[in-house]
Amino acid sequence: MRVDAWLWTVRFFKSRSMATTACRAGKVRVNGGIVKASHEVKVGDKVAWRDALRPREVEVLALLPRRVGAPEAALAYVDFSPPLPTKEERGALPQRDRGAGRPEKRDRRDLDNLRGYAK
Repeated sequence: MRVDAWLWTVRFFKSRSMATTACRAGKVRVNGGIVKASHEVKVGDKVAWRDALRPREVEVLALLPRRVGAPEAALAYVDFSPPLPTKEERGALPQRDRGAGRPEKRDRRDLDNLRGYAK
């Protein structure tokens, strides 16, 4: 089964195209190596990627033929990811002052760096 299809099937990504985009960007690793979206995943493989809030790492227990409900999908993997950070640990998102106008390129770069989206 393709790694992008598996990530979508077990509900780690909202759409298969989002999973494919993450693979193309080099953010998905299987057994430690960066893989393309078409890489075949097998039972026992370790799949890792960076989520918006934390790094994720799971071990494949089952290959599902189609997208299933969340309780069934949770049986298809073992999650080794650290727990979600609390709101206090994440901190409040920075807010722009009202009336400050649209952010310029420099402002956007600073915001992206703060949020962790930097390349």
